[in-house]
Amino acid sequence: MEMIQILLVEDSPGDIRLTKEALKDSKVRNQLHIVQDGVEAMAFLRRTGDYVGVPRPDIILLDLNLPRKDGRAVLEEIKADDDLRRIPVVILTTSDDEHDILRSYDLHANCYITKPIDLKQFVTIVKTIENFWFQIVKLPPT
Repeated sequence: MEMIQILLVEDSPGDIRLTKEALKDSKVRNQLHIVQDGVEAMAFLRRTGDYVGVPRPDIILLDLNLPRKDGRAVLEEIKADDDLRRIPVVILTTSDDEHDILRSYDLHANCYITKPIDLKQFVTIVKTIENFWFQIVKLPPT
C-alpha cells in the first residue's frame, strides 16, 4: 500500500502536536508534512523555494486562521489551479461562523470540521478524518 502524503497547514503548536499524535498509530501508512502559514502552503504545493522536490499531498488539512495568507485565500488558490484542484481539502478550524462555512464550501472545500476545545475530542476527529479519507474514500491519483 502506498504511503498517504498529508499536508497540515496549521500555526498552532498544540494542534500540530495533537495531529501528529493522532496520526502516529495510524492503520494507514502516512507522511505528515507541516507548514505554518498560507504563503508556505502555496510554496509547498507549487514545490518552490525550500519545497522543491517534496511529494504532492494526497490530502490537505487546512486551518482558516493563518498568518501571512489566511486559509480562505489558500483554498481559493488551490481550487483555481488546474494542477491542484483535485487534492481534497479538509477545513479543520476553530471557526464555527456560518459565513466561514458557506464561504469554504463556495470555494469548493471537500469538508468543513470545527476543532473541538476538548483534547480527546480533537484526537477523535483526526482519527475519524483518517478513517474516512484514507480507508473509505478513493483518493485521486497524484
